[in-house]
Amino acid sequence: MSGLLSALFDTRLDVTLTTGRQLQTRIVERPGLWMTDAQLEALSQDLITVASKTLPRGSLTYGVFSGDPERLKSTIITIVRRKDTGQPIAFNALALMDITTMAEPMQVLHLGLVMVDPEEQSQGLSWILYGLTCMMLFFRNQLRPLWISSVTQVPAVVGMVAETFNDVFPTPQRRDERSLEHLVLARTIMSAHRHVFGVGPEAGFDEDRFVITNAYTGGSDDLKKTFDKAPRHRDQIYNDFCHELLDYDRGDDLLQLGRIDLAAATGYLKKSVPRASLASVGVTLLAMTMQRVFLPAIHWFDTGRHFGTLRPRRTTV
Repeated sequence: MSGLLSALFDTRLDVTLTTGRQLQTRIVERPGLWMTDAQLEALSQDLITVASKTLPRGSLTYGVFSGDPERLKSTIITIVRRKDTGQPIAFNALALMDITTMAEPMQVLHLGLVMVDPEEQSQGLSWILYGLTCMMLFFRNQLRPLWISSVTQVPAVVGMVAETFNDVFPTPQRRDERSLEHLVLARTIMSAHRHVFGVGPEAGFDEDRFVITNAYTGGSDDLKKTFDKAPRHRDQIYNDFCHELLDYDRGDDLLQLGRIDLAAATGYLKKSVPRASLASVGVTLLAMTMQRVFLPAIHWFDTGRHFGTLRPRRTTV
């Protein structure tokens, strides 16, 4: 119910919905703009609780772990917790990057940092952490396509991005078919936004393959993996793709760019969302659509009441 009410009446995205029999998920948009200091501290503590199960405390120094409250003004946090204990078990920190080098100013949604409590990794959380928030933002954007970016050396994530979103480059099926949009976006991200994903200024970028070389020197150092320890994708083609392109000893990453559009959203709802959670997600998405599309239309044709800058039509006596 809280997710439905928030989706209908809040101008910001702050929804809580059931995403499993024992799981609850909260999505918080740009908390640095509206949360109190106490609320931000509690939110940060939830992130640290999850991260501490995987990495030594203080080992990450970029993004939401940098201690800079400004970071949370352009971040969307997704937190999954157990219903019975309230304990956070996973999170995703997505970043909104402003791009001004295209024909019109736009935003790219960076998929960001994902962490899961090792004891909870069998819970099937991928559909929440990698797709749910993106779909929410797509519906909030009135079904207009949104660009997404992902920087990773993990074959499982490379495959997930390739199979979830549209117009993705690079992929095993699309090694050389980059568009001018892909290239311009990649250049802009690497020149102005590499701090978002913890890549230092000394890292190189191969524009033909979209490979970031020596990527783990800008705060994400402790996330570097060997190929043997990087989680595999169920389709071997993505494992072979990463093994061929990336130098894991040096610490390379793959930059993937793609889009969320109606086809990607439909495929996600059909293939990724569990049936048990489909009703909860569907109701929340419907409420967002009503807020962004139908309610403004209803208000527009109501000539007898104020609505923002619109004034009621004067009536003659």
